[in-house]
Amino acid sequence: MRMADEPAYRREIKAQSNLQEGRHALARRIFPGKRGHLYQRYHEGMEDQLGALGLVLNAVVLFNTRYMDAAVAQLRAQGFDVRDEDIVRLSPFIHAHVNMLGRYSFALPELPGGLRPLGDPGDVHGDEING
Repeated sequence: MRMADEPAYRREIKAQSNLQEGRHALARRIFPGKRGHLYQRYHEGMEDQLGALGLVLNAVVLFNTRYMDAAVAQLRAQGFDVRDEDIVRLSPFIHAHVNMLGRYSFALPELPGGLRPLGDPGDVHGDEING
């Protein structure tokens, strides 16, 4: 039997592929101005654009990760049964809440506990990140 025919190996490859697809979808969402195309005529300009994209992409993933962790901790503190097998399926590449037309600020505001208050689980729309 070939390795590619083994179900466990195929599941592992699919999981990796899904991670990459999620990252690429977020990057395409962040970089909409020229529909994902680099238009600099020189190599360094393209590197600058890709570097900026990577910085913003990583900032969104970090933000999402911190807030997902805080949300899970809050749910558990409120007595909800949050299973570890469900948590592993969460993705830090979500982006519907991100306002891509805003300005990006990397200055950290003074927040108690370092995080903004979490939204109400019943509020479907929630707050947007303003860049």
